Amino acid sequence: MSRRFSAFIGPVSPDMHARMNGRSWHDSPGCPEPAELALLRLDHWDFRGQVRQGQLVVARAVAREVVFVFKRIFEARFPIAQMVPIHVFGGDDNASMDANNSSAFNFRTIAGTDELSQHAFGLAIDINPVQNPWVRKKKVLPPAGREFLERDPAVPGVIVRPGPVTDAFDEVGWQWGGDWPGVKDYHHFQKHPR
Repeated sequence: MSRRFSAFIGPVSPDMHARMNGRSWHDSPGCPEPAELALLRLDHWDFRGQVRQGQLVVARAVAREVVFVFKRIFEARFPIAQMVPIHVFGGDDNASMDANNSSAFNFRTIAGTDELSQHAFGLAIDINPVQNPWVRKKKVLPPAGREFLERDPAVPGVIVRPGPVTDAFDEVGWQWGGDWPGVKDYHHFQKHPR
């Protein structure tokens, strides 16, 4: 039996903003106003073959294209471990990655720099960080991702090119961190070039 994809685009409510404040959202120059963000509720398949509803906070301007992407991912039955806004992890990117959480908006800099990440604007999404780690030379984040350094498309949750996840993001013109030279960020997709 086929299952239809369900998605909902809504505002970041005052209650949600209060939970984000000081975690993923900060009263700092450049941080998007809550009205510039959207809360998405998206169906996804989990690793047990069950349909779950996850949540992503993204820039309101890209909400519809993100729904399009996750509809394509759902139709391909690509599994996603979990998808909760990163304020649940205190805005801690490492904790979210360790939990194999897929997330989007987080007002933060690129690790090791003073440059704001595209996550800071709600224009980047990370998917299954354990199966799709960040890799620079011998450093692997999250550490559990070391098991997935060989990019085997037969392994559930692994993102490859070509594949359903990269194909879906290609359709809306997003960039994949797995295509970058040097550093590989296999879980990362972003709206604009680095």
